[in-house]
Order: sequence, then C-alpha cells, then structure tokens
Amino acid sequence: MKTSHAANDNLKDELIWRTREVWRPRHGRDLSPEDARQIATNITGFFSVLAEWSRAEVPTPANDTGMPVASDDEEVRHDP
Repeated sequence: MKTSHAANDNLKDELIWRTREVWRPRHGRDLSPEDARQIATNITGFFSVLAEWSRAEVPTPANDTGMPVASDDEEVRHDP
C-alpha cells in the first residue's frame, strides 16, 4: 500500500519539528527547517554507514573454507 503525498509530507513535517526540538538546546539557538532537514539527513547517513560497516564485519565461521558444500543429492566418487 502506498502512502499518500500528504501523509509523507506530514511525516516529514513531524521529523523536521522533532529534529528542531531535539537539537535546539544543543545548538543554543533556534534552527531553521532547512537546518533541521540537513541534521536529519546527516544523522540518517551516519547510521547508514554504521550499519554498512556492521554488516561488513560479520565474521565468517572458523570452519568456513569458502568451498561450496556438496549436496546430499550428488553422487560421491571415491577413487582408489
């Protein structure tokens, strides 16, 4: 189900408003909607990079040789 443009706009407006409220005391001044939009974009990008790094650091099991695993359906040949 697609959300309407009005619903998206309301979410964006809420995000901008909440970002301004959270970051205003940290900046010591009122933030413009554009300031808040940039902060939200930067924070989103920061956490996207952290998530990407986290996925890249997933360790491989010690017994992973990188070789494909033979299926039980395949015939195994033993040469003498």
